[in-house]
Amino acid sequence: MTNPEENQSLSRFILLLMTTAIAATAANLYYSQPILPLIADEYKLTYSQLGSIPAFTQFGYAFALLFISPLGDSIARRRLISILSCILVVACAVAVIAPSLPILLSAVFLIGVSANITQQLIPFAASMVSTNNKGVTLGTLMMGLTLGILLSRTISGFVGEQFGWRSVFIMSAVLAAIFGILLQLFLPSNKPQSNLPYLALIKSTVSLFVQHKPLQIYTLSGAFWFAAFNVLWATLAIYVSDMPFNYNAQEAGLFGVIALAGVIGAKSSGKWVNTLGSKKLIMMVLILAAIGFAITGVFTGNLIALIIGIVLIDFAIFSAQVANQVRVFSIDPSAQSRINGIYMLGYYLGGALGSIAGVKAFSLYQWPGVVIVSVIFIAISATFNSLAKK
Repeated sequence: MTNPEENQSLSRFILLLMTTAIAATAANLYYSQPILPLIADEYKLTYSQLGSIPAFTQFGYAFALLFISPLGDSIARRRLISILSCILVVACAVAVIAPSLPILLSAVFLIGVSANITQQLIPFAASMVSTNNKGVTLGTLMMGLTLGILLSRTISGFVGEQFGWRSVFIMSAVLAAIFGILLQLFLPSNKPQSNLPYLALIKSTVSLFVQHKPLQIYTLSGAFWFAAFNVLWATLAIYVSDMPFNYNAQEAGLFGVIALAGVIGAKSSGKWVNTLGSKKLIMMVLILAAIGFAITGVFTGNLIALIIGIVLIDFAIFSAQVANQVRVFSIDPSAQSRINGIYMLGYYLGGALGSIAGVKAFSLYQWPGVVIVSVIFIAISATFNSLAKK
């Protein structure tokens, strides 16, 4: 099936703008992780309460994937992105002045909702290129996503340690305003692919998931490897803040720089997927992720082992994501926003599950518990991937 939007030109400038905007927006989902110990000190939180902060951000993102993402098929994406940018600025402002945990949770939930900008830009770009170029284009976009996710921790850790955790959300609001303006000015207009009323649009999104068995398999496989990824990153700052590391928030954030190997994986896998196929590539990198988790567990408390493990895990997870999205976008080009929305809904519900499970496992069994839960999630993901045809 030919995509009506493929005749639009995706220039290098627009692709660069989309990629950097994705990086800046996706960062909002992870800014809180390195500063969790700082937030805990101010609010006097338990581990369970602390785990709710990254979880609520993921829940907000998941909510938007179901109820906001489908609008990309019925509303001009540039307009929708502008609205979400305004919400993001307001939500960050609320986080800055939050006097208590419930208000902060409300703010980070809305931050998660408005970060749906990312999931409007990705299918928008994918709709503007040919099938043969989707892998390379998605690899570039995922490079931006990877940079945003990983560098967010480094930047957040530095800003939080130097200026207080609330300053992180001030920074986020400023960036959201800047990119909101740039996207409004330079994004091309697009003709919506559906004229369905909102409720019918939502219903059709669920129907697409029921209709396409491959989408079910891809979604469940992605959800569980992303759960494993979030088990790691939701607990890492807590892990390294104690013996034998004793790192502060800024030092904990530097692990995001180490994890930049994920960028290489995200960019390279866009080419590998055409050679190896998504199923084979994903299975290979999931094995690599399991090895990475095992290394950190066998050598608990060892910095070199932790660094090696993080590099392997991030390389693997982001390579798998590019390969998975290539096959997701090939299901039905006329419903890319809805299909991507339902896929990413499962993906980030998996992330929320991982955040909660990770903090709980750490509170009960420390780092070995984190490793065991992560490897279990990877094994479940590999099982679902084995059911895929391609």
